[in-house]
Amino acid sequence: MEQTLSIIKPDAVAKGVIGKIIDRFESNGLKVAAMKRLQLSRYDAGKFYAVHKDRPFFGELVEFMVSGPIVAMVLEGENAVGKNRELMGATNPKEAKPGTIRADFAESIDANAVHGSDSLENAHIEINFFFAQREII
Repeated sequence: MEQTLSIIKPDAVAKGVIGKIIDRFESNGLKVAAMKRLQLSRYDAGKFYAVHKDRPFFGELVEFMVSGPIVAMVLEGENAVGKNRELMGATNPKEAKPGTIRADFAESIDANAVHGSDSLENAHIEINFFFAQREII
């Protein structure tokens, strides 16, 4: 049983599609083990996305992630990392397969509705960034 982090980003929260996105996960065998809605500070967004700090889009990414509330979740299930990434679709929604979250709810490569851990190692790091162990059931 794997765990992965999923974030519903500010654009999708603003559209009111939180429930629709969660339904995609649950309908495909992933369970929500923890969930919280929060507003990231610039400091926290910068720290979370520090891996991208030298890339030209870093500043815009941080500004986007603090532009509104997010929903952070721990998803659990068999092959949770891979399944979550498959359900999300390609980073660029124009390249995402029909029926994926990004194809259906994202507006652009920047406002792409969701984030998901890209490996088990990063899932562990990202989960610990947002959740204390006692919050994961």
